[in-house]
Amino acid sequence: MTDVPETPDYRSSVFLPKTDFPMKAGLAQKEPAILAKWAADDLYGRLRAARAGRERFILHDGPPYANGDIHMGHAMNKVLKDIVVRTQSLLGKDAPYVPGWDCHGLPIEWKVEEAYRKKKLDKDAVPVAEFRAECRAYAEHWVGVQHEQFKRLGVMGDWDDPYLTMKYEAEAAIVGELLKFAETGQLYRGAKPVMWSPVEKTALAEAEVEYEDITSTQIDVAFEIVESAVPELVGAHAVIWTTTPWTIPVNQALAYGPEVEYELISFVPGDLRENASPVAYLIARQLRTAFQDRLESQLGPNQLWELKWVGLGSDLAGTLVRHPMHHLGGFFANPRPMLAGDFVTTDAGTGLVHMAPDHGEDDFLLCKANGIEPVFAVEGDGKYRADWGWLGGQGSVINPKFNAPDGPICSDLRAAGGLLAASADFKHSYPHSWRSKAKVIFRATPQWFIGMDKPLGANLPSRLREGSGVGSDAAAGALAAGVGGPPLNPLPQAGGEAGNAPTLRELALDAIAHTRFVPDKGRNRIGAMVEGRPDWVISRQRAWGVPIALYLDRKSGAYLVDPAVNARIVAAFEEGGADAWFAADHQALLGPDYDTADYEPQRDILDVWFDSGCTHVFTVEARYGKDVRANLYLEGSDQHRGWFQSSLLESCGTRGRAPYDAVLTHGFALDGQGRKMSKSIGNVVDPLKIIGESGADILRLWVASTDYFEDVRIGKEVLATTSDAYRKIRNTFRYLLGALEGFSDAETIAFAAMPELDRYMLHQLAALDSELASATAAFEFNRYARALGDFCNNDLSAFYFDIRKDSLYCDAAGDPKRRAYRSVLDTLFHALVRYAAPILCFTAEEVWGTRYPEGGSVHLLEWPEVDAGWQDDDLRMKWERIRALRTTLTGEIEPLRRGKVIGSSLEADVTVHTYASEDVDLIRSVDLAEIAITSTVSICDHPPIPEAGEGELVRFEVAKTELEKCGRCWRHLPEVTEDGALCARCTEVVG
Repeated sequence: MTDVPETPDYRSSVFLPKTDFPMKAGLAQKEPAILAKWAADDLYGRLRAARAGRERFILHDGPPYANGDIHMGHAMNKVLKDIVVRTQSLLGKDAPYVPGWDCHGLPIEWKVEEAYRKKKLDKDAVPVAEFRAECRAYAEHWVGVQHEQFKRLGVMGDWDDPYLTMKYEAEAAIVGELLKFAETGQLYRGAKPVMWSPVEKTALAEAEVEYEDITSTQIDVAFEIVESAVPELVGAHAVIWTTTPWTIPVNQALAYGPEVEYELISFVPGDLRENASPVAYLIARQLRTAFQDRLESQLGPNQLWELKWVGLGSDLAGTLVRHPMHHLGGFFANPRPMLAGDFVTTDAGTGLVHMAPDHGEDDFLLCKANGIEPVFAVEGDGKYRADWGWLGGQGSVINPKFNAPDGPICSDLRAAGGLLAASADFKHSYPHSWRSKAKVIFRATPQWFIGMDKPLGANLPSRLREGSGVGSDAAAGALAAGVGGPPLNPLPQAGGEAGNAPTLRELALDAIAHTRFVPDKGRNRIGAMVEGRPDWVISRQRAWGVPIALYLDRKSGAYLVDPAVNARIVAAFEEGGADAWFAADHQALLGPDYDTADYEPQRDILDVWFDSGCTHVFTVEARYGKDVRANLYLEGSDQHRGWFQSSLLESCGTRGRAPYDAVLTHGFALDGQGRKMSKSIGNVVDPLKIIGESGADILRLWVASTDYFEDVRIGKEVLATTSDAYRKIRNTFRYLLGALEGFSDAETIAFAAMPELDRYMLHQLAALDSELASATAAFEFNRYARALGDFCNNDLSAFYFDIRKDSLYCDAAGDPKRRAYRSVLDTLFHALVRYAAPILCFTAEEVWGTRYPEGGSVHLLEWPEVDAGWQDDDLRMKWERIRALRTTLTGEIEPLRRGKVIGSSLEADVTVHTYASEDVDLIRSVDLAEIAITSTVSICDHPPIPEAGEGELVRFEVAKTELEKCGRCWRHLPEVTEDGALCARCTEVVG
């Protein structure tokens, strides 16, 4: 028996990639260990030291409330901030990040009260010091919990020294800012209608309110006209329409539109026509039909209507009416004037509006202008005060049953003959407390306000009196560099009692005009809000917060303004925090010049939005220097009416400029179907669960990949797509690590000596670098992530790696082509690991540590250096055409593979038919067989076509090769004499 010779095994001679970097990420298990190493190495501190003295970039963190586990909105916000900070650090800037928390106010106090309610305890019976201590402990607990959860996201910052609004130094700074407003006369105490929560018994800010659709009772009420310059009107009834019946007991006037056309109509009910006298009603002409429909729905359809008088609203000047409950005497017996109101429209109702200055902004302003003041009939719990002449002690006024057509208000009005129509069917949007979800009311109470339209005059900071514009020279430079907004203009000028001094509203609007907004539509949004907002109500009737540390003169009601007293107050807060005010020796704070018998300390606390509006003071300025402002504020779009605005107003009122150069706004995280996440629906996507199962880098890549300037979706399908994108990037790094095994600088080949393909890839890297730098400057990290992923997938894995793997595996170790390839791979590695680090912070650290175990952290590195000489547009255009031809050829080969005519593209012989001479030259200038990974490529020339045809001028003919396969590189080449033998290259390498 003859022995069959064994086929030689050349596997050991092939230079296959070798790496310990696993394909399976295992991020959920690896990331905590990386976090622990960062903490042990004090990575944040080392980074600060490394960037010391560099250009600074400050992203000031908007404080979340410390009251529960983080949700997807938190995760999205913090990751986006971390990506911004890391990219700026990568650019070589000193980019500190100080996380912070909002620790005061209703969100925390409400949670503590919930615990009291469960124990059937009365919060008001607990000493204020004890209650505040419980609120502080609650906030401290959740700061600790969220602290670890945010860190687990990979967010790098000064976690050992975050800012908290409840730290003593912060509370001292907050009260110091309040006293600045007091000293400059911008602060005043007044009774205006504000949004009030009867459940929480406090005023609310607009940002603490959300709007929900409700169904209310709508009523038409008749007020008898007792005096008028128009004789026909006396004895008739002016009709108002309202959806808040509970405000009728506090009515003090009626309003009409001066230019609205009114008419007096009379009717007799059909079934009483012979016995009843006509009743006349005054309404707007345009609303007659709707009024008739409502009235007939109550009294029946057979009405006889008659027009009695037509005139303009201006004819109603001086007209007096009486309240339908006038028989109760006292407050209700006084005649009500009819007043001209520009806000009266004919959109709905009757064209006449009842005025309750306690419960409406327009009502309050119009009545005040006519000498009518609020009466404070509704108490903080939503009930009429006990001594009120009608329904005293009853309520709550927002209870639907109390306002129902058969409720006490409508029943009494009906009995008095004043109720014409009532139905519980009016659907509309209504404000609710964001925290308790209960309906709010507008209620006039004594509150503290910061005026928006008072000229500031001599009280302005000196820089503003000098007209130096908004911000500093450094800010102007930042704006010119594209970090901020348009060039700075002089401050707005306004007339008024203080000469040409601007108002707070004008300062804020001017600051908005000179701030960069990303996206730019944010400018219009916040601008419209500031332009139309009322004065800022900064007081709350709660216990947990920074007190309004002012003394009121018991006789005049004016607050004390004395810099020496204010300095003692701030010093007391620095030593003992805000609690010092509640246990203060007020005589010691007032000093020898004032007597506590003459001055009453205030007990209201500050709106938490004032607290958070001051964070730039005790975080940015306190850490980085006076007049330093943040480069960027970054929050959700709801903060145009929240933190962005409160910070803007606080800074403009005390410093005359915005506290930021730029504002970035992102949308909200929705579920996979685009719905708002809700526990009741059961569609909440928990970021902590995602991290525990898939790792934080998956969540970070999702954030970076979304169009976060709008609302974004997250669910199983979205995360599956993100995971797939992550795997492709990870596999790119795995290939690079394996292909670079054993690489040293001695192997490097100069750019000029590299083959065209390798030089083209460095051109592509330079183009990627430019794109990523542009995306970073624009804060467009979805563009950044997409460009990075596309480069890894399309330029590298599907093209460059695919072509050059033959050279990597089979060329001699010292072959110039292989050395050039590995030189480029080394350059790619150092660039890509840096580019990926801001987004995939854990994976990039793992990649870097795999290649350089003793090389420190990837996050200490800076943006890669890209040689401008790598860019070559001629080379780019040439290779773009080659890639297009390669794609077409691959499409022609694929049917043969699917039909099992060939096993791989290496078995394909290709004949190129081309009628374009430039393509002939192009194909001949490269080894298309190597590029397309085929056996051979030959060109079949044809005479040029006189005019270009309609089809492609290049086509490919593909057939199975008859050539034998090299036993080492598996290429089918003419020099291989028999199957399994070696080609000339492999013979040389193996030999």
